Amino acid sequence: MGRMSDVERSGAELPEYAELVLDVAERIPPGRVMTYGDVAEWLGEGGPRQVGRVMALYGSAVPWWRVVRSDGVLLPGSELRALDHYREEGTPLREAAGASRGSMPRLDMRRARWDGAEG
Repeated sequence: MGRMSDVERSGAELPEYAELVLDVAERIPPGRVMTYGDVAEWLGEGGPRQVGRVMALYGSAVPWWRVVRSDGVLLPGSELRALDHYREEGTPLREAAGASRGSMPRLDMRRARWDGAEG
């Protein structure tokens, strides 16, 4: 696993739901993504908002850029860091319409979305 999060360093227990969400995030293969709702559905509990909250609070210890909004818009405030990861992993992107300078691409959800099946 990567860097220790503040929670791990403080010795605090992660809430059980948070552990489940982070486990799913770690399973998503490089170059693929799941939406917040996909993760909740895969777990069979919670919803997109709960998954988003877990990722906001604890997601730095896992590949957070692989858990995304369903519209493919890059995470506000982390667009450039996420984009570096997507380009490095070959995640399918769609350039912004008109591709004006400085506009952010979106994820190509049709091609990038992972259904949770192994292999």
